[in-house]
Amino acid sequence: MEIRDPVHGSIRILDEEIPIIRNSNFGRMRGIKQLGLSEFVFPGATHTRFIHAIGVMSIGEKAFDKLFHKRLFSRDIQRIKETFKLACLLHDIGHAPLSHATESAMPQLKELGIPRSFFGPNEIINRQAGHEDYTVKSIIDGPLTESFAFVTSSFGVEPNYIAKLVIGHCEDRTYFTIDGIDYFPILTQLISSEMDCDRMDYLLRDSYFCGVSYGHFDLDWLIDNLDLCYQDGQAFLGISERAIVTFDDFLLSRFHMFLMVYFHYRSVCLEQMLIRFFETAPGEYRIPSNIEEYLEHDDHYLMKVLRLSKNRYAQDIVQNKIPEKIYESFNKRQLETLNKLEAYLVSENIELIKCSSKSRISKYYTSEGPKESGISIKVIRKISNSNSMIISNIEDATDLFKKFSSEHEVTRLHCRFSELSKKQQSEIAKIGI
Repeated sequence: MEIRDPVHGSIRILDEEIPIIRNSNFGRMRGIKQLGLSEFVFPGATHTRFIHAIGVMSIGEKAFDKLFHKRLFSRDIQRIKETFKLACLLHDIGHAPLSHATESAMPQLKELGIPRSFFGPNEIINRQAGHEDYTVKSIIDGPLTESFAFVTSSFGVEPNYIAKLVIGHCEDRTYFTIDGIDYFPILTQLISSEMDCDRMDYLLRDSYFCGVSYGHFDLDWLIDNLDLCYQDGQAFLGISERAIVTFDDFLLSRFHMFLMVYFHYRSVCLEQMLIRFFETAPGEYRIPSNIEEYLEHDDHYLMKVLRLSKNRYAQDIVQNKIPEKIYESFNKRQLETLNKLEAYLVSENIELIKCSSKSRISKYYTSEGPKESGISIKVIRKISNSNSMIISNIEDATDLFKKFSSEHEVTRLHCRFSELSKKQQSEIAKIGI
């Protein structure tokens, strides 16, 4: 089967993968927009998690083939390749309606009945479930599970290890170990790291459908310069030194997309209003723990609930109506002014919505280095006329991690300004000057 994608062109789907893509669990993502409520700001942003997932799998296959091009006919390599491809394909399958916006309506994790082996030793499991938990549940114990029969018989894929790749935790690495080398680290890096296939797809896809240029980077050059790095019996993700400029461009593309698209004041405020709806109308919408019931819950399902609700927040969301933005801060001085405005609104019993969006150029690295030992992407410098190479860590090859080590925070204050008295409006204007 072949899928025509406006971002990547023709994407080939193996016969063994067709039952998975046609399964109702995967098909549910046709009804879940990639950017949730951002459609109310960027009308073209109606692309779904469905095509994003297929795009991630396509990029993942290209990256894998580049890294393992000399061993692609090995049965063991084919097994971990297909496991990896399906982890790329299914990494978002647990997303709730409007993507991240509705996770606060999810039940407690214990209600999903996921085995303890799918969580790290230090992970807190007495918490609210998230989309990753629903992803694991969908893969190992849901309507999707029966669709793996073909890939299991053809490649020896075991669904449990697809889930373990998605969550990045696997105690027994035997499944991913070939000829004494553990390939689990590099595969998890390609799924979730500073240079993963998920980001490579969503930056290009989101910028395309939003009609902006911030997310553009040279995908082909980045993939062409990926390489394997071996250390202590494990394989890690490496990149050629000549592609560092492209890597920097990739980092900056994501940073700019957060500032200009993902942090847009209107979509952020709409998400806060959705949370207010859940808080003020607790009985009207709840995400079920039963995975088969979960299949019904997509954007259309939730929007119907909102349209039928008498709740003020629900009606305002449907009408794309938000309280006016009366102030936003980008630095400490402006934040002090915003806090004064907030204090005034509270003293006057004026309802407000405060939205704070934070981002740094990397969640994996700080100015001191990677947050976890061993996860660093490696930089490879090959010595001319020799088989030798010099390997360093990515944070030593680019200064962007240090330049943008601090968090960039944007905070906005909203209230129904037009409904206030003239005196209150005047006082707000004075404080905000």
